[in-house]
Amino acid sequence: MRIFVTGAAGYIGSVVTERLVEQGHAVVAFDNLSHGFRDAVHPGAAFVEGDLLDREALIATIRGGRFDAVVHLAAEALIDASIRDPGLFFRANTVGGINLLDAMAAGGVTRMVFSSTAAVYGEPTMVPIPEDAPTRPVNAYGESKLAFERALPWYRRAHGIRHVSLRYFNACGATERCGERHEPETHLIPILLDVAAGRRDAIQLFGTDYDTADGTCLRDYVHVRDIAEAHVLCLARLDTLDDVVFNLGNGTGYTNKQVIDAVQRVTGRQLAVVPAPRRLGDPARLVASSDRIRRSVGWTPSMPDLASMIESAWRWARVNA
Repeated sequence: MRIFVTGAAGYIGSVVTERLVEQGHAVVAFDNLSHGFRDAVHPGAAFVEGDLLDREALIATIRGGRFDAVVHLAAEALIDASIRDPGLFFRANTVGGINLLDAMAAGGVTRMVFSSTAAVYGEPTMVPIPEDAPTRPVNAYGESKLAFERALPWYRRAHGIRHVSLRYFNACGATERCGERHEPETHLIPILLDVAAGRRDAIQLFGTDYDTADGTCLRDYVHVRDIAEAHVLCLARLDTLDDVVFNLGNGTGYTNKQVIDAVQRVTGRQLAVVPAPRRLGDPARLVASSDRIRRSVGWTPSMPDLASMIESAWRWARVNA
């Protein structure tokens, strides 16, 4: 297939692009480089620098590309920033996404795999969280992603655009070529690895008074390569899937303190930890039920244990930092 990938220079987007190229697809990698890195894009993909908010240029690109499918990963994703500046998130994630759907309709592209998020659930009423759990976001990031999800069935009705939404839980790990880097970095595991490597003095532990076993947030971690594989499987079966939502997680939760302990074991380094107040918009527990995607397309995480995921990220960080 000829596939248009938005956000292809980002962490997950670069690994998805890498996997699609490995599978023999012709990939056009699209990114505005506001958060991504040009050198993260696989050399086997054609790169186009652009912005989803540039509606007319986007329509021209899609019309001229003769694409078979779109994989949509481009987004603003910093949760604490979404509390401070919700407009940025609704413009990028909702308006930009609608521009993309309009461009697909104009170009006759009728297949999309969308990168959604566990943040659509907010404070869950049950754990593990199934896909039919109530969606009540507690931050503008989750709300802006959910607003786009809600637009998708209407574009199916009007323009025949088939779609799958993948609600990721906590992506982590690295391939040999691609790893996690953000400016600024806000994700726990790469920050911990920076401390282990001596690039930071300490880790701030945001919130030690949650209703969890040790008072810190509980999260479900899934390897980025497994997330990419879910995209490949969904693209292959998109014509038979019925506009479905899938969770992507391992179904096992780890508290922030457990993650810190695991990083210390993997790296052999003792880490300085500084307790800090909770961040706004952080639910206490987010753990996935991924039974639906396992049954529907046969997706199974290849790396379910946290230590192995951290080891892959540590190998990448030591070579690429």
